[in-house]
Amino acid sequence: MSRIGKNPIAIPAGVTVEINDSIVTVKGKLGQLTQSYTNNVTVKLEDGQVLVERAADSKQERAQHGLYRALINNMVAGVSTGFTKELELVGVGYRASNQGQKLDLALGFSHNIVLEIASEVTLETISEKGKNPIVKLTSFDKQLLGQVAAKIRGFRKPEPYKGKGVKFVGEVLRRKAGKSA
Repeated sequence: MSRIGKNPIAIPAGVTVEINDSIVTVKGKLGQLTQSYTNNVTVKLEDGQVLVERAADSKQERAQHGLYRALINNMVAGVSTGFTKELELVGVGYRASNQGQKLDLALGFSHNIVLEIASEVTLETISEKGKNPIVKLTSFDKQLLGQVAAKIRGFRKPEPYKGKGVKFVGEVLRRKAGKSA
């Protein structure tokens, strides 16, 4: 039995879960998410909990058992509390600003990078004097949030010598020693 897959998912107050034709729909105060699943697993709703079970013990079914349980758990957590990611811009002259859902990044290239952020993701930029600019992303969809954060980080990944670039707040970088003269 999968250690992750066998755990039931508790449904908090204010969240409704519907299961129709291999599609799970989760509604909450922050939004609504849907996820389809394969025939290898069955999803049941029993006394305030969601249970994910599998029929056989093949490697594929064991993998999907834990996967779909984790995806449904992220959906329930997202529509009830939401997720947040913060990115820090480390480098001289690196700036971030936003106009609504448009993120404007100055990352040392000849032109600024302007990125249109999806409407499901809330965007906020924090610029304090003497500190690195921070881009704060909030959403109820964990997959979309991670994808947007990875795209922003991909514009200028942190380099290993000085640590300049776009990094997650709290991310530990592996630093290298420079040339020794």
